[in-house]
Amino acid sequence: MSRIGKKPIEVPAGIKVSVSGNTVELQGPKGKDKLVASPKVKVTWAESEKAIKVSLADGCTINDADAKAQWGTTRALIRNMIEGVTKGYEKTMQVVGTGWTASVAGKNLKLTVGLANAILMPIPEGLTVVVDKQVGELTPIKVSGVSRQLVGQFASAMRAKRKPEPYNGKGIKYAEETIKRKQGKQFGA
Repeated sequence: MSRIGKKPIEVPAGIKVSVSGNTVELQGPKGKDKLVASPKVKVTWAESEKAIKVSLADGCTINDADAKAQWGTTRALIRNMIEGVTKGYEKTMQVVGTGWTASVAGKNLKLTVGLANAILMPIPEGLTVVVDKQVGELTPIKVSGVSRQLVGQFASAMRAKRKPEPYNGKGIKYAEETIKRKQGKQFGA
C-alpha cells in the first residue's frame, strides 16, 4: 500500500469541492484550481467526513508500480491544491546588478539584465507578479498564485534567463539562495 496515498485529505471549512470522474476542482478564498488525475487512481469526496480519499482504480493491483506511484502523487497534488486555495504560494526573486531592473508592463514582466534588448516574459493567467522598489543594486520580485507548480515554474524560467554568476554575484536568483563566490584572477606579484 502507498503510505501517503491511503491517508484521507481533510478539507478545511470554506472550500468547495467537486469531484467528477477523475477531475477534482477546488474553490477557496484565494481562487480555484483543477486537477485531472491518472486513470489508475480513483478520487472520492466524502461530504460527511469533509475529506477527499484517493485509492487505486478498479482493475489496478498493488503490484503495479506505476499505479502505486500515481496514488501517492495524486494525493500530494490534491493536498497542495488545498493549501494553494486557502493560503496561496509565493516565491521571492532578486535581480542583482548595477543598472539591472525589472518592471511589470501590462501582462508581461520586463527584465533589463545587461543584454542588448530587454527580456519580456508573459505572465501566465493565475499568477500575480509584483516588483518592489529597487534597493541599491537589488530589485525584489514577488511571484504569487494558487498553483504551486505554476509559481515554481515561472520563478525557475525567470532565473534561467540570467543565472547568477559566481564572480560578481550578478543575475536573477531566489531570495533564499546563496551564491558561492569565487575569487577572480590576481595580477602582479
